[in-house]
Order: sequence, then C-alpha cells, then structure tokens
Amino acid sequence: MSSVAADFPAAASAVSTFDDDAWEDLLNFIEEKQVIPIIGPELVIVQTEAGPENLYTWIARSLAARLALAPGTLPARPTLDDVVTRHLANHGRREDLYTRIRTIMREATFAPPPALLKLAEITDFTLYVSTTFDSLLEDAINAVRFAGARSTDVAAYTPSKLVDLPVDRELLPRPFVYHLLGRLSASPTYVISDEDVLEFVCALQSRHYAPEKLFGELEHSHLLLLGGGFSDWLTRLFLRLAKRRRLSEPRDVGETLADSRAPHQPDLVFFLQQVSSRTRLFAGGAENFVDELHRRWMARHKPAAGTTGGAATGGSPERFRAPASEMADHAVFISYAREDLAAVQQLKAGLDAAGITAWFDMDRLESGDDFARKIRGNVARCSYFIPVISATTQRRVEGWFRREWNWAVDRTEGMAAGARFILPVCIDDTPEKAAIVPEQFLKTHWTRLPGGTVTPEVATRLQAMLGANAQRPTFNA
Repeated sequence: MSSVAADFPAAASAVSTFDDDAWEDLLNFIEEKQVIPIIGPELVIVQTEAGPENLYTWIARSLAARLALAPGTLPARPTLDDVVTRHLANHGRREDLYTRIRTIMREATFAPPPALLKLAEITDFTLYVSTTFDSLLEDAINAVRFAGARSTDVAAYTPSKLVDLPVDRELLPRPFVYHLLGRLSASPTYVISDEDVLEFVCALQSRHYAPEKLFGELEHSHLLLLGGGFSDWLTRLFLRLAKRRRLSEPRDVGETLADSRAPHQPDLVFFLQQVSSRTRLFAGGAENFVDELHRRWMARHKPAAGTTGGAATGGSPERFRAPASEMADHAVFISYAREDLAAVQQLKAGLDAAGITAWFDMDRLESGDDFARKIRGNVARCSYFIPVISATTQRRVEGWFRREWNWAVDRTEGMAAGARFILPVCIDDTPEKAAIVPEQFLKTHWTRLPGGTVTPEVATRLQAMLGANAQRPTFNA
C-alpha cells in the first residue's frame, strides 16, 4: 500500500517553524509551570575515548565487545536493539544483558551533557520525564541547582510494579525525574530493546499498572518531546497515551516534537498536520531546540544591571546550595509556599553569596508533632524571619507556611517596641494593601525581589544588620 503522505508531498514536506510569537507563547507557558519536558536519548551526548558520542551508541558498542559479538554480524553503528537481537540469535540469555549493561555503566564516569545542563538551568521546570535509563539528567539537575548534592527526587516505572508521582506536580517539594521506560538496574526492569518497549507500552495502557498521577499531569500540560527518536507509529501511540483522548479532538494544551528522526518521516508529518494539529514539529533537532529555548529563557531571566551575578556584573549566576538538614544558630529563616521553591532557591543562593547563612525546610514534610516542634524551634532561634509573599500565598488561605508566619508573630510579642525581626520579601507584584498576611507584616517595610534575585543593596543591608547584632537575634530598626 502506498504512503498516504505521498499523495500530498507539499503537506508532508512542510514542517512547522517557530517564529518569535511561538517562542514567546512557549516561554509564557513555561514560566506558569504548564510545560513538562520529556527527554530522550538523542540529548545524551557524552565524552568518550573516541570524542563526543551518543551514550547509547557507546553502550551498544561496549556491550557488543563484552559479548564478543563478531563485528560483521552488526551494523557499523549498532543500536542496543541490534546487539540484543544478535545476542538472542546466538542463543544467549536476555536477562544477562541488563547486568552486563549495569557493569559497563558502573565502570564509566560521564559528566552531564551540555543539553541536559541547559534544561536543568530552566528552573521553571519542576517535573522531567525521561525515556532513558541513565542517571545523567538527575546528575545535571543536582549539579546546577544543588551544587552536586543528590537532592533531585527520582522514580522509575516498571511493567510489574506501579510507581507513580508521590503527589500532584504543584506539590512536589523539589525537582522530580520520572523514568518512564525504567532506570538502570541489574534486573530486567528497563528498556534496552524493541521487545522491552512493547512490554512497557502494553503495561502503561493497563488499568492496574498505569501511573495515574503522572498521566494526569501529561494530559493537562504542554509537552516538549525532545530527542526521543521514536518510530512513526510509536510517536503516535506515545502522544495518544499522554493525552488520553483522540488526538483529533480539541484540547487546550499542545506538544512540541523535536528530534532528528521525525521530520524525515512523511507519514508522521502528514498525520500530525492533519490529525494532531496541536502537535508542532520543530525541524532543527532536539539539541538546537534546547539551545534556542535556553538562550531565550536566560535572556528573560538575566539579572537587571547592578544585581548580584549575571551578565550585568560580568559574573556568573549564583549556584544554589541545598540547606542543611539542621538549621545553624542565628541563621535567617525563610518561610515559603512550596510552589515558590525555585524563587526561594534563588533567594538563598543570593544570600549565600553575600555570606549570609540562610535556611529553609526543603523536605516540606508538613506532618507530625516532632516536625512541628523542630520548625517552631527554628523560628524561635533564627536571627531574622523572611516570609516569602507571592501570588501563590495569596491563593492559599491554608498552608504550613501560615503556621510559620503565626509563630514568627508570636515571637515578636516578647520583643522591644521598634525591634525588627520579620523582614517580608515579595517575589512578584502582589500589592501590600491587598496581601493576605498577618497584620504584623504590614507594619514593616517590604523588600521586593522579583523571582527571588537578591540585589547588592539588600545584601549589604542584611550584612550590616547581622553584623550589628551578632550577639543577639533582635535589633533596633
């Protein structure tokens, strides 16, 4: 049967272009945390002994060598599926391959690829979905956002055990990477062949093994499918699984597909244009897409002239260091709504750079008497209390942060008149007069730090306040 797209060559060859308006729309959705990137193997380029190479091509070659497969029995650039198929044809055991790959990866040390580091720097991304089994995406996020500390949360799907998001995306306390096709293990619980893909896709469609929270997020979010390299029909099936409805039906969210394979599949291009019209195909490949997205996002978030770090001062942006599990004596306590975590990380990075010890609870456990006593004790012994006020706190009339705010107000009752302890920081344009905050917050000057970026003036003022009151946590205004 001839290709349908062959009868419509103009439609099949036309690939959507991204103009400035399309990029601006995408950036707006990203800033509103409505976008989920889905990262595939094309972006995993590592430095090997032969130079830059795709990690999965390198693994395939390494596995073939370890299995002593004759070079003439494989393509010049074998895929993992090629190696698996040849191994099975030689009557090898499929189960042995997973532990061999685990050994190969344990013996190797690769730095996070530049494309993954750039995606990690886009701090408006809180949930990442990976279709690879390596750990380089979470390594990139840890390097960029947590100074190398292993603070990114990770989960992996397997066909035999349902693993879902622990909470809705907006409640995730830190960046989260979900490995949709499994994660590296000595067990056969991740994808290394086309047969594995088939098993995973069948399981993902089943009622008992579908990760409902994850699929709910994919259904209602804009998606970036980056470097998946799927075949024509697997791409269609993946989109259908993610959207959980006929792709021709109207929907409020769309998808961007950027990889090297899709634009050269005329039937897929035709299908997307005629059936899944909310799916936009980027012709330049995944790496070029990430480069341009990162450039435009960074341009939007470049610190203003005179602020700490960034191009304006000739320095590099400050890196966030995750707070210690226990608060240091006389540290500055930051109280926030969990949805504002990215801005709070920026705020802490700026304070750290100024030599100011700041602390906030990163786990957001929000349960148990022991936890409440710990946090209330920290409010009682901190040097200053910074409540982070935002559109998020305006929307949430209840929340753990409001307990912290009330505890801070209670502490001021024992302070001398005119002493300052609470230093409100607003990270957006929330007006003071309409703010849903304790009355005590309105009696002191608010500091506005858009996005949590600390200015030199604010850093200098806090340094002076802390220096003048090194012996006690309260001070005169």
